[in-house]
Amino acid sequence: MIVNALSEKLNLFDWQVKEVISLISQGYSIPYIVRYKKKETGSLNDETVRKVIGDFKNLKTLEKRKKEVIKSLKEQDKFSDELNKIINNAKNLETVEDIYRPFSPKNRTMGVIAKEKGLEGLAKIILEQKINSPISDVAKEYLSDENGVNTVEEAISGSKDIIAEIISDNPQFRPLIRKISYEDGEIIVKVSNKNEESSYEMYYEHKEKLVSMANHRILAINRGEEEGFLKVKIQVPESEITSYLNRHILIDNSKDHSENYNKFTKELLEETVLRAYRDLIAPSIEKDIRDHLSKKAINGAIKVFSKNLESLLMQGPIRDKIVLGWNPSPYSTSKLAIVDGTGEVLATDNVFTIGSQNQIDETKNKILDLINKYNVDIIALGSVSDSKRFETIIADIIKGTNVKYAIVNQAGASDYSRSIFGVMELPNFENDYRVAISIAKRLQDPLVELVKVDPKSIGVGQYQHDIDEKYLSESLKNVIEKVVNDVGVDVNSASIPLLVYVSGLDSAIATNILKYREENGVFTNRKELLKVEGIDANVFEQCAGFLKVFTSDNLLDITRIHPKYYDVTYKILEELNYKLGDIFSGNLSFGNLNLEKLAKKFDIDKGTLMYIIIQLKYPLKDPRDQKSQAILRSHTLSIENLKEGMILDGSVRNVVDFGAFIDIGVYHDGLIHISHMGHGKFVNHPSDIVNVGDIVKVQIIELDLDRNRIQLTMLDD
Repeated sequence: MIVNALSEKLNLFDWQVKEVISLISQGYSIPYIVRYKKKETGSLNDETVRKVIGDFKNLKTLEKRKKEVIKSLKEQDKFSDELNKIINNAKNLETVEDIYRPFSPKNRTMGVIAKEKGLEGLAKIILEQKINSPISDVAKEYLSDENGVNTVEEAISGSKDIIAEIISDNPQFRPLIRKISYEDGEIIVKVSNKNEESSYEMYYEHKEKLVSMANHRILAINRGEEEGFLKVKIQVPESEITSYLNRHILIDNSKDHSENYNKFTKELLEETVLRAYRDLIAPSIEKDIRDHLSKKAINGAIKVFSKNLESLLMQGPIRDKIVLGWNPSPYSTSKLAIVDGTGEVLATDNVFTIGSQNQIDETKNKILDLINKYNVDIIALGSVSDSKRFETIIADIIKGTNVKYAIVNQAGASDYSRSIFGVMELPNFENDYRVAISIAKRLQDPLVELVKVDPKSIGVGQYQHDIDEKYLSESLKNVIEKVVNDVGVDVNSASIPLLVYVSGLDSAIATNILKYREENGVFTNRKELLKVEGIDANVFEQCAGFLKVFTSDNLLDITRIHPKYYDVTYKILEELNYKLGDIFSGNLSFGNLNLEKLAKKFDIDKGTLMYIIIQLKYPLKDPRDQKSQAILRSHTLSIENLKEGMILDGSVRNVVDFGAFIDIGVYHDGLIHISHMGHGKFVNHPSDIVNVGDIVKVQIIELDLDRNRIQLTMLDD
């Protein structure tokens, strides 16, 4: 049943869903399934496999809850074939809870108390709407000193409590009430204290249709309410909802739908309907809607954060360049580290950037000497609030040279430098020098360095601190896992934080790999991985294709081709009159291949065969090579130099629901609002147009120097 539901939802075959679930249950990682189990899954991609797994977990949770409800109903002796059918047909937890509501164990509510007083019979008589005399006459029969019902008014009031709960518990009513409330309702936001300033002032008098609420506004209002600055309520078309309820509660005795109701019960039931809605249904529905909005916004925020993080990690590396990493300090000595193209630290030093002009000149000369001595190509300056002062110094130093500089986001680098992994990786350096080294390496290879820090600290999302820690961490882990395995890892240089994301590996095995390197030197082939403690045949199968051994005599160890396909790869090369050494010649041609015939000959599925051929044609291809690199600059720019109408190149720093923040070379990022992205065409989300790391051409359309705000519009390249 679950398999069929998943295949219908995701437009897959049942066998594909079954295979994915089976492979996961056997312990295979998603990257391994996507790359090396193409035959079994029908070449499903990473996104689809993760959807299968995520939806499978959700459906398992739904099935578990259905079983719990059915068990409870049986224990209460309330179970029936009809209820069983309704429960099993429920598509979500909300519907299951609506069905179970009348049967769920209750506290001593007013309705329960009224039943204890023997008033359930009166409630039933009123609901039947067949009486021919005033209710007060009927109610007299339910007066009881023993039950504490002393007056007619008390009897009628108790019966109304019972009826109100019957109406509230009816599972047929709530779905439509939710729909009406959500589709036609509005959120009303008021300020708690008009005299109090806050960052939520734009919401102090705010009204908006629920269906049109953007995710960032939902999260902002939630936070403002939680911090006590805002008061929030949902306003819905109450008369429409109560009219709907009345139509289902009041019995029309006419044959022509002329609304002939029992005159003795009509008014009382209408009052009870209104009370049932206001006191019992509305608060619950409002909570459901707020929960729905929050969940929608959180899912959207996670999606934005995940996509931004993936784009950041996939930013193009700057290879084979000697980089001077500069860890700036506005108050004391700045730390420098020079790192070569292989990641080796060539030198470290420190400089003063405060003091007399003579001291500043000494600093410039010192850095210029380092540049000349080590043939530095690029200066990577860590981002700080006073970075413009440092940029000015750098621009003076590199004037007349071929050296460029870049601003590097150093968020999280300080935490990593003090961590056990930072100490293990760079034991011979103090913390501040580790930060300088990290800044240099972040420019050279963003992925390798950024996996070492908590992704939430990088700052490429919106309201990530309002999101459940476990949920967010799991989503970001999935992103990093995907990127790391898509790119591949050099097993002889990888750190523990990078290795733990490799398919099949965990922290213990990653630690053992480093230990093996320290004791035995570099790995010389992929098979040598089997000598590492913790890597058995099963672990080797999952990790080998993602770990590259550039020191191996077997050129296939540098590719993404899995060792289990080496034999068939040799046969393919032989069939096409190529040698293994030819794969790096750039002259391999596979244009006239009969894939069906070749796959049959070598007993391999077509998807895997195509994958092998692509890897042979592009053995060193890095998916990041097609991505934008960091902008390298030779001169500085300040916000005071900007003018409306200026056209600049910028780098996308962050993408959010309402636009994208662009680094245009001044400390404060500019904003391209979503309305200025589509050149007059509708844009659903900014991420449909730009990604973090993209280089874009922009024009300044508005400057607010007092508030350091720069409004931009996007231009065609």
